Amino acid sequence: MESYVRIVTGLSRLCGVAAVLLIVAALLAVCHMVFVRGVLGQGVIWQTEFATFALVAATFIGSPYVLLSRGHVNVELLPLYLGPRARRALALATAAAAMLFCLALLWDAAIWWWEAFEGGWTTDSVWRARLWIPYLGLPVGAFVLVLQYVADIWSVASGRAHPFGMPPETGL
Repeated sequence: MESYVRIVTGLSRLCGVAAVLLIVAALLAVCHMVFVRGVLGQGVIWQTEFATFALVAATFIGSPYVLLSRGHVNVELLPLYLGPRARRALALATAAAAMLFCLALLWDAAIWWWEAFEGGWTTDSVWRARLWIPYLGLPVGAFVLVLQYVADIWSVASGRAHPFGMPPETGL
């Protein structure tokens, strides 16, 4: 299981890098759009859609890294008042509930992506982007997020990690 955690940690970090690259690509597309419109006085076709799709994909693909780094919003009031055993039980229950939600999201996202792929869906714009490409970010992000939740649950259950990142002596 240690190798599983290492592999998933690497995948989550890779997702973080991919999210950063998507954000940079969106930024460059917007700068290109401003230059082409403002300086050259020409119309733009693809930049707005690309930036939107890249930022949405970055959000979902980057989510496993956010979970890995505990970068999400976390209200620690209840865990601070709980003892170590209750804190561990709460951490496992909330992670399991979140993982079940992500599994449902993954299921629906995979179906949605497949329909776009099979149906040859494209945008209605002049660019006519194939929608399965930007839609792929959702099932990929959800899949790695589920893997990261499994790794987190195992790490807390086995004592490899502290629940909510709080050592047992932390509390009020």
